[in-house]
Amino acid sequence: MWRIVILAMLCVAAPLAARAQDYPTKPIRFVVPYPPGGPTDLVGRLYANKLGEIFGKPVVVENRSGANGNIASQLVTKSAPDGYTILMHSSSLFINTLLYKSPGYDPTTELTPVGLVFDYKLMVVVHPSFAVNSLQELVAAAKAKPGTISYASAGGAGAPTHLSVEMFKQVAGIDLIHVPYQGGAPAVNDLLGGHVQMMFNNPTQSLPYIRTGKLRALATTGARRMPQAPELPTVIELGYPGFDVGTWYGIWAPAGTPAPVVATLNAALLRIAAMPDVQETLTAQGLNNIASTPAELEAFQKSETIRWGKVIKAASIVAD
Repeated sequence: MWRIVILAMLCVAAPLAARAQDYPTKPIRFVVPYPPGGPTDLVGRLYANKLGEIFGKPVVVENRSGANGNIASQLVTKSAPDGYTILMHSSSLFINTLLYKSPGYDPTTELTPVGLVFDYKLMVVVHPSFAVNSLQELVAAAKAKPGTISYASAGGAGAPTHLSVEMFKQVAGIDLIHVPYQGGAPAVNDLLGGHVQMMFNNPTQSLPYIRTGKLRALATTGARRMPQAPELPTVIELGYPGFDVGTWYGIWAPAGTPAPVVATLNAALLRIAAMPDVQETLTAQGLNNIASTPAELEAFQKSETIRWGKVIKAASIVAD
């Protein structure tokens, strides 16, 4: 009986091993959970093109926006675990499970980590009419008149541009008014128009307006100064230890994807991350290359879920 069982297992495993060794043999679907034009789509298309060159097979970007990325996540978790559907998503993949009662997926059991790709830190920006010229002056103004300074966020409740400010409110002991927007473009447009006073925003959307004087930058939220704006101090430098926040992105495959396929994908990601033109593109957009192994991504996503869970609980944040 045991011989029969082992023989049956080998018969099942042999085709899977063969398929993994030959991978890929057909086009790969590269799912991006946000509309075209943003940082995720930009880097997603860059990596999809490079994967296509390495594998010699088309890698097709599919934008599946909606529900703060949940629709794309549901799509990939329900896809065949064969390596032909992969997901590039942000830290929201895990944050959403803390915000929504039923996000429609479980990333810890229905997805397999492939590797980290990039991250970006945020820039504290204000409208020029807002009479603060430093983070210290911003905190002083907020304490002088609690609940009167408004800030924009992009992507709804729980988005990085929301949670980062909520974390800062907690460590600085201030009260600000949250004005949520569904996307980065409308949030920035209202900030440029002076309808809101400040925002913690990504460098891709902030740097052009800072350079033309349409926005004033006060600080950045990384552990180190941003190479694209080295004159700006970090929030940590200004007296808030450990305030290293931003958004990170990785790639996942459906749970059950063969380990050799995951290893092949990860090796390709590490190869892409080392390409000079990729590094130049990321740097020009204010993005940081943080390629990793699947195990490193798995450990990181666990620690980040715990970290942001504390912020969400303290601020009583729920999904819109």
